[in-house]
Amino acid sequence: MHRVWLLVATVAFAFGRVAVADPRDLIDEAIRAHAGLTGSLVLERGDEALLARAWLVDHARSDIEVQYFIWSTDNIGILASEALLRAAQRGVAVRVIVDDLLIDAPDATLLALAAHPNVDIRIYNPMHSVGVPWYRRLWSAVTDFRASNQRMHDKVLIVDGELAITGGRNMADEYFDYNQAYNFRDRDALVMGAVVPAMRDSFERFWASDLALPVEQLLADSADAELGPDAVEATYRELMAYAADGANFEPEVRAAISAVPDDFSRLAARLVWGQVDFVSDLPGKNSGTYGLGGGGLSSAALAALIATANEEVVIQSPYLVASEPAFALFEELRARGVRIRISTNSLASTDNLKAFSGYLDQREQLLEAGVEVFEYRPIPKVQHEIMSRYSAVRAAAPVFAVHAKTLVVDRRVAFVGTYNLDPRSENLNTEVGVVIHDAQQAAAVADAIATDMLPGNSWNAATDGPDRYTSTSKRLRAWLWSWLPIDAVL
Repeated sequence: MHRVWLLVATVAFAFGRVAVADPRDLIDEAIRAHAGLTGSLVLERGDEALLARAWLVDHARSDIEVQYFIWSTDNIGILASEALLRAAQRGVAVRVIVDDLLIDAPDATLLALAAHPNVDIRIYNPMHSVGVPWYRRLWSAVTDFRASNQRMHDKVLIVDGELAITGGRNMADEYFDYNQAYNFRDRDALVMGAVVPAMRDSFERFWASDLALPVEQLLADSADAELGPDAVEATYRELMAYAADGANFEPEVRAAISAVPDDFSRLAARLVWGQVDFVSDLPGKNSGTYGLGGGGLSSAALAALIATANEEVVIQSPYLVASEPAFALFEELRARGVRIRISTNSLASTDNLKAFSGYLDQREQLLEAGVEVFEYRPIPKVQHEIMSRYSAVRAAAPVFAVHAKTLVVDRRVAFVGTYNLDPRSENLNTEVGVVIHDAQQAAAVADAIATDMLPGNSWNAATDGPDRYTSTSKRLRAWLWSWLPIDAVL
C-alpha cells in the first residue's frame, strides 16, 4: 500500500469527518473581547499547520480566499482541493489565486473546479504554464525577461475575513512532513482578529490586478474548454472518493478522527493576543524601471525592522544570497555590536543548486563580516522530534531542508512569512508575512531556530567545511553555477 496513511489521517480527520458543535461562536467572542488586537500562534510542525488550515476551511461560513505559489497534484494538493470544493458545495464563496510558474493541475481539473458557481480561480502572471504554448513561453523569456521572472510568492489562506494563515508552506506533501524522500523544515502563523482585514485587502488588490487572469479565459482554446456537466460532476466525484477512501486509513487514523475537537482546541488555547502587522507587496512588486532591481514594500519593511536591532538578529532562510544593501545593513549592525546568526541550507540539503551557488560565491564575505552561518544537515537530529508522531516516515529518513522564512529581532519581535534572503524576494517576487510583536513567541521562535543550529542539526559554515559532506559532482556543479552572472534572479 502506498504509504500516505499519515497524510490522509491528518487531512481526513481535520477536514470534517466528525460532526461536532460549531465553535466559531467562541472565536467570534474572543475577537470581540480583544478588539483592536490580533490573536497569533506560530505553527512549527507540519501536522499542526495542516490541521489549522483544514479546520479553518471546514468551519468557513461565508467565504474563503486562497493565495499560493505552488499547488501540487499530490495528496496534499488533491485533498486541499476537495476540501475547498466541499466548502463551495455548502454555499461558501471560494476564490483562489495561484502563481502560473509551478502549478501542475490538469486543464480539465482547473476548469471543472472553476465551473462550480461558488468557485473562482485566477492565475497570476500566466507566462509559463496555464494555457501558454511552448513558443510563447520562449518568446516571453527572450523579450521580457523581468516579467517572466516576476512571480507571486504569497501564501495566504483567509476565512470569513477574520481568520487566516500565512507562512512558508505551499500546497504540497513536502511542506507538511509527508513526503517519503524530501521534506522541508517550515513555519507558519495562525492569526485572527485585527490584522486579517489588511490581509484581505492585499488579496483583493491581487484579485483585481491585470496580472491575475481567470482560468476560463486562459484555457478558452483548450481541448477541455467545453467541459460538459457530466465531466464536471465526474471530477467532483473523483475528488471526494479519493478523500473518503477507507483503504487509505489505518487504526491510527480512526483514533485521530475522534480527537479532532481536542486537537484544534489545543492549538487555539495557545493563541497570544497583541499587536501583529501584515507585510505585503503590491501586484507586480515594483515599477520595473530598475530592471531586475527595484525593491518592494516587503523589502523596505523588513530592512527597517532589522535596523531596529540592538542585540541580536536571528534569521532562517532556505536561500542566502545577500544583496549589496543587505550586506551594508549587516555591516552597520555588526559595527554596533549586534550579533547576526543565520540558519540556511547546506549543499547536502538544498533543493536549489543555483541559489546555493550564489551563497557559495559570497560565503567567505559573510563570515568575514562577522555573520554566523549554520548550514542544515540533510538528516538532522531534530527531524525525529519534529516527526515523532510519524514512525513510518521517520524510518524512511527523508532528506530534510530548511524552507522557513523567519526573522527574529532582539527576541522581542518575529517575522513569519514567505520572504527569502535573496535578490528574487527583494526585487522580483511578491512576498507576504506577519510581524508578531510578542516577546514570548519571538523568543520561542528564536529558540527553535537556535535548535536547528545545534551541531547535530547543522554544520558551522566557518569551522566544519560543510561542502565536503556531499558528492564531488554536486560540489562541481555548484562551483560552475557560481561563475555565472545570475545573482539577480536567484
